[in-house]
Amino acid sequence: MHVGFLGLGSNQGARLAHLQQGVNGLHRSQGLQGTAVSPVYETEAHTIDPEATQRPFLNAVLQVETERTPEAVLHRAQQVERNEGRPPAAQRDRWAPRPLDVDVLAIDGLTSATHDLTLPHPRLAERMFVLRPWADLAPNFGVPAPFEATVRTLLAQCTDAGAVRRTPYLLTLPSDVRP
Repeated sequence: MHVGFLGLGSNQGARLAHLQQGVNGLHRSQGLQGTAVSPVYETEAHTIDPEATQRPFLNAVLQVETERTPEAVLHRAQQVERNEGRPPAAQRDRWAPRPLDVDVLAIDGLTSATHDLTLPHPRLAERMFVLRPWADLAPNFGVPAPFEATVRTLLAQCTDAGAVRRTPYLLTLPSDVRP
């Protein structure tokens, strides 16, 4: 069994509902179970054009236990994204608004560099919207190479100046029995 962390974000439609559906869809996956979820934060959208504006994101981090391979976790995350209305990876603009975005941040101390997946996520240390909720959930988690630092340390060193505001919103783990 592996412990992993998934970043969830939404800036389109019913943002909180999309995040909750993401948690539900991931939790109900065979060989993958949500074990904890961070508080929800609201953050400015990162855009390729500094003049572009988008609706703010709601962001959270989900802790999971999984028997799946990292690639299988990624494929399930992409399926959950599609279920919430996000186009498949080959058809989407990386910078476009989205109902649900799920990033595989880290799984235990595993590292990977394939065409589909890089672990840990290569840009996680640059993203306050990932590190702030992750630090609430697991501040002492050791992020493997190339970072080789705890989430708390990465948060303290992060130079992302984007505003990150904790919301009163809460996501919950389903209490139902999975098939």
